Amino acid sequence: MNKFLTFLNIILVVFLCISCNEYQKVLKSEDIKIKYDLAEKYYENQEFRKASRLFEQIKPKYRGKPQGERITFFYANCLLNIKSYVLASYEFESFVKAYPLSQKVEDAKYLSAFAYYKTSPSHSLDQGETIEAIDKLQDFINTYPNSERMSSANDLVKELREKIEFKAFEIAKQYNTIRDYKSAIIVLDDFISDYPGTPYREDALFYLLDSSYELAINSVESKKKERLENAKKVYLELIETYPETKYIEQSTKLNDDLEKEITTFAKN
Repeated sequence: MNKFLTFLNIILVVFLCISCNEYQKVLKSEDIKIKYDLAEKYYENQEFRKASRLFEQIKPKYRGKPQGERITFFYANCLLNIKSYVLASYEFESFVKAYPLSQKVEDAKYLSAFAYYKTSPSHSLDQGETIEAIDKLQDFINTYPNSERMSSANDLVKELREKIEFKAFEIAKQYNTIRDYKSAIIVLDDFISDYPGTPYREDALFYLLDSSYELAINSVESKKKERLENAKKVYLELIETYPETKYIEQSTKLNDDLEKEITTFAKN
């Protein structure tokens, strides 16, 4: 059994060596037909890195020829599959411009946007690519409202928008964390106004309540009454919007303290 496995391994190594030699030989060849045939073979076998190098070499040679459309699309798709996302997006866009009547235009436009979606970084980093991806996906949605890819495109836009919202929320929450309550109130209030449908609205309202509470409790007498009342308004909004909020215990305690302070202030 071991001898048989060794024999198979030797055959596999020999085959790989022959395959690599063939690939290197064709890469250096001037025969674009041979390159085209081998590129198609690699593409069908999903060996996208090898296929991409060959398609890249022959693409200019087939510009204006019937095979040019196929090669351009396959090359862009190879780049997408080897995770060269920015270049893939550019090549799909180039395909759309070069072959506007192609049956593959809708696919190319979606894949261009999808490739840019893949460049979107973690929420903690700059979101320039995320915004660009949203724009590209939205352009696809507007252009092809009846596309079979509509649901997928909308899901991607939703995911990216939530990432931007989460980053904005984290920035706003940070002011509460560092106890800069004045800034926290301003930024959290802006966040709630700017993103009315955000899934982080409940969290934002609680941290707005917490910041408003801290600012009011530790306020100078001349501003205390107004700030206590503002904090109370935030509590009421949180409870009315989310009657079973996950922050019910903390928010109830904060409200009890606010009520005591308001009563004490009124007596004085």
